[in-house]
Amino acid sequence: MKKDLPENIVEDVAIAVALVGETAEVGSWTVYVVNFKNEPISNVLITSKGYGEKDGKQVKTSLLRHSIGDLAENSFAGVEAIDPAVFGLTNEYWLSYYIGNTIFDKKFIFLPESIVENNLIRVPVLNKPGVMIK
Repeated sequence: MKKDLPENIVEDVAIAVALVGETAEVGSWTVYVVNFKNEPISNVLITSKGYGEKDGKQVKTSLLRHSIGDLAENSFAGVEAIDPAVFGLTNEYWLSYYIGNTIFDKKFIFLPESIVENNLIRVPVLNKPGVMIK
């Protein structure tokens, strides 16, 4: 039963949507996974999808699966490019990884219109402006 499984809490790992370029209006955007841990994580897998309402109609993007492999301590890896046209949707990233023989997983959800210039921070380790969920 699910209640019998241990709660493996994801800590010190984040998903960030970062600006790669000049400004939010003309730059391109990329999704990154950032490992803030002082130990590597392995077998990193991420699924991504978008959903919500646009122009009065329900919209769903394709479900994409990304295999990152191993991620060293205090490092990052690019997951996918993201089109600003989907920033008005809910963008969901489901991350799973291993530390040793223990699996960890967490869902990261960027709400509609949360990826905007007013919410940008300098993402640590990545050192780019972006919106991050940790």
